[in-house]
Amino acid sequence: MTRRLAALLALNCALGTAVAADTADDFDILQPLQDQPGKLDSGEHAGDYYVPSTVDTVRWGYLPNKSAEPVLTVPSGSTVTFDTISHEGILEDQGRDPVAYFADKGIAEEAVLDDAIAITASDLEHDFANDGPHIVTGPVAVEGAEPGDVLKVEVVKLEPRVPYGVISNRHGKGALPGEFPKKEQKDDPSSEHPERYGNVSIFSPIERDGDDWYGLLDAGDGRTIRYPLHPFMGIMGVAPDTTDPVNSVPPQRIGGNADINDLGEGSTVYYPVEAAGALFYTGDSHFTQGDGEVALTALEGSMRATLRLTLLESGKDDLPGESVDKLLGETGDYWITVGLDPDLDMAMKDAVRESIRFLHQHYDIDEALALAYLSAATDFEVSQVVDKTKGIHALIRKSDFEDFDTGDDSGSDAD
Repeated sequence: MTRRLAALLALNCALGTAVAADTADDFDILQPLQDQPGKLDSGEHAGDYYVPSTVDTVRWGYLPNKSAEPVLTVPSGSTVTFDTISHEGILEDQGRDPVAYFADKGIAEEAVLDDAIAITASDLEHDFANDGPHIVTGPVAVEGAEPGDVLKVEVVKLEPRVPYGVISNRHGKGALPGEFPKKEQKDDPSSEHPERYGNVSIFSPIERDGDDWYGLLDAGDGRTIRYPLHPFMGIMGVAPDTTDPVNSVPPQRIGGNADINDLGEGSTVYYPVEAAGALFYTGDSHFTQGDGEVALTALEGSMRATLRLTLLESGKDDLPGESVDKLLGETGDYWITVGLDPDLDMAMKDAVRESIRFLHQHYDIDEALALAYLSAATDFEVSQVVDKTKGIHALIRKSDFEDFDTGDDSGSDAD
């Protein structure tokens, strides 16, 4: 992706004419590597396992539950590459036709993902009003995983599959429902008449500058907002102990739509296992997100995610904090504890309690001292306020505990 494309898109906006910007000349579009889950025989990811996003390997709007059939089963310690599809650009209020939607933004058909086209053209059902928006890929079973165990997921590599993303604000959602969007809703909206939804989606190309990625927003009058990207997977998790349908929107203690922007490349996340095989899934890939995710979505874009899945067996393996009863994040610098609740105040209390528990058990410090330390030295950040169940996460700095010997060698060492 180059500045030439950004200039063409800005010109397109200014003149109101279609621009045929062939991004395939500027960016290596990451089309599917193969059409079935399994091992890869060649290419950069040879030897690893691979899961494409197809009609048979995804759920639209729902997470796997404990009765879900795995699309692939792998041994503990396996590295699995997932090709995920962003829901932005394919939803009903965008026409459920990514070729047409992105053509309107100046994107040539060959720069639209084949798997996105196939899924939207299929008879895969999706209820825009009641289902979650997300395309969720999986689940993958891990051999030997049983309830009570913990699944350790290391984020090895994240690669944008396309050089563009979308940020959306929809009626009744986001941090300011009833105020934004300001466009009027009309009767009988549908994918045939997406304009009747009155929702707002902002297109944003992305570009690479050395090792860094940036998003671009056309602000008019020749002005461009250029902002840094920090890719991460908005949805990762394991199947909950239920046979009921599980909507993809609200996050849970076993993962799901947590939208924690610190859990990018090089991070590790621990999930309590509730179903045989763990049944890991991922999706909702974000190119970047501000804390809060106030419009409703982050800069959403399709990602190739390479993750290492390792089983930590109950009673046999050391666990950070002695136990993992709720998703726990880790980076090279921080432990990330999480609070979840429909009420933001209660989510904050949940995060503080979980942080105290973690510090008391992992570092063997008094609970009152843990609370004092958190008050003096730890940032509690709003993960998101838009997913029905709101999230707060704490960033507990590891370097403050250099004198403590926990006997733990987990570490966030994805490479």
